[in-house]
Amino acid sequence: MKYTFLILLSFMFTPSPVKDKPVYTKAELIGDFNPARHDDFEELRSKYTTKEEAYLREEVYDAFKDMWKDARRDDINLVIISATRNKNYQEGIWNNKWSNFGGAEETRAERILQYSSMPGTSRHHWGTDFDLNNLNNSYFESGEGLKVYQWLQANAHKYGFFQPYTAFNAYRDAGYREEKWHWSYYPLASRMQRAYTHIIRYDDIRGFHGSQYARQLDVINNYVTGIEVPESFLNY
Repeated sequence: MKYTFLILLSFMFTPSPVKDKPVYTKAELIGDFNPARHDDFEELRSKYTTKEEAYLREEVYDAFKDMWKDARRDDINLVIISATRNKNYQEGIWNNKWSNFGGAEETRAERILQYSSMPGTSRHHWGTDFDLNNLNNSYFESGEGLKVYQWLQANAHKYGFFQPYTAFNAYRDAGYREEKWHWSYYPLASRMQRAYTHIIRYDDIRGFHGSQYARQLDVINNYVTGIEVPESFLNY
């Protein structure tokens, strides 16, 4: 009887390695990989983007193609001008701005963070986000750009997309400034954001100018999670 009881206990408390395996790796979450060599990513065709060798996760790309096709029927032209950016690419953006901006280092970091992410903290690392048409809010406030923005506001959610960086309000009082060009695929990005907050620590955000201020500025809480999610996605 004693042996039988011990055998039963061993089965009861043996963990399942498959169940405990993380869905996303740390490298995927902080952009420490090459999307061209990742099985879940696909290169965008030139009719969808102005960039050479632009990549998105396949599910995101499929959803975008559906949105693009329906937008064309309404005489709206959606063009991806930036897609997945890995950590190395983001370091180039960050370090270039760091060299060009003056002032005290922490103030310099805050200034860059108005519109650019610290390497290892960008949603563009995930393959779920892209920039459309123009990197200036003013483009989307009149003429053709306003038509594009109004169409996206009315229709993007049908394909799983939302604008994470809205104007500051009662629900979003920290993070990046408004980016009317930046759109995110909620079904995957929401999972990756949850994984990020569980897996990534400030010791993982390093190796670039000003990285020592990541913790002081609380970039994970203020910037990585500093988004506004539309009500239509809250029960997703």
